[in-house]
Amino acid sequence: MQSPEVQAAKSRAALLSIFSNTVLTVIKLIIGIMMQSVSVISEAVHSGLDLVAAIIAWFAVRKSGKPADDEHRFGHGKIENVAGTIEAILIFGAAFYIIWEAVHKLRAGTVEIESLGLGAAIMVVSAIANYLVSRHLLNVAIKTDSVALEADAMHLRADVYTSVGVLGGLVAIKLTGIAMLDPIIAIVVALMIIKAAWDLTKTAFFHILDVKLPDDEEALIHDVMGRYSERFIEYHKLRTRKSGHVRHIDMHLVVPKQMTVEAGHTLTHQITADIEHCLPHSHILVHIEPCPGGCESCAVECPKIFVSSSTGS
Repeated sequence: MQSPEVQAAKSRAALLSIFSNTVLTVIKLIIGIMMQSVSVISEAVHSGLDLVAAIIAWFAVRKSGKPADDEHRFGHGKIENVAGTIEAILIFGAAFYIIWEAVHKLRAGTVEIESLGLGAAIMVVSAIANYLVSRHLLNVAIKTDSVALEADAMHLRADVYTSVGVLGGLVAIKLTGIAMLDPIIAIVVALMIIKAAWDLTKTAFFHILDVKLPDDEEALIHDVMGRYSERFIEYHKLRTRKSGHVRHIDMHLVVPKQMTVEAGHTLTHQITADIEHCLPHSHILVHIEPCPGGCESCAVECPKIFVSSSTGS
């Protein structure tokens, strides 16, 4: 369980996202309707989905910090993964809606854009605001290892790119007078949103399926085990997964059969402490197995390891 200070930082970041997205959604929608611009309205829809995502993220970070109970023995961390998955689905839906509206405009062949300067101004404000908020959210997400806040930050960062894209399109319409560029830009924006949604799906949903930790994180575990290689025979059945901000790691550790329970406990305590130092918020379970003996080097190696582990403890 994370400290109250960490949980408070996560909640404040999520509330900031809710506030900024509420303001931007309302302003974009009003200006988009005034301009009759499908690209600006698509940005309003995107911000509206970001608002929903921010609310989900706020709910998720509050619930994920609850301690384990009788019904949730592994804690509530996966609420953040579920929240991120819901956000990804919402983003996919928004992108396909934008494409549908843009294609309808292209088929109709009648596109009229008004108040281009006003639209460009709100895109500049949106890009700056979302960049600042997304940078703050990402910093908090990295410090607290929050999947939900990372997902929210990715939403807003995608909104920065789409706002810049719409801004470029409005400038192009102003320079060329070709209003038909508006729905084309909207489709490009939608494709960028789909890419962001897919990246988010990989981050959030796949952890629900208990995929292993990233290779670089597992490499840190192997590095720690390498430091203690002279004090055990071997380790196997390493399993890793992530639930919200919590990493779950378990393995089997084969030790000399002459090793005492106390020495074995000391060894595993040192190993788990080093892994937790490298990978914070880790729950580690090490299953001790005695070496069955019988190998040619057992008579030489096992006493050597046993003496090393005894003196090391």
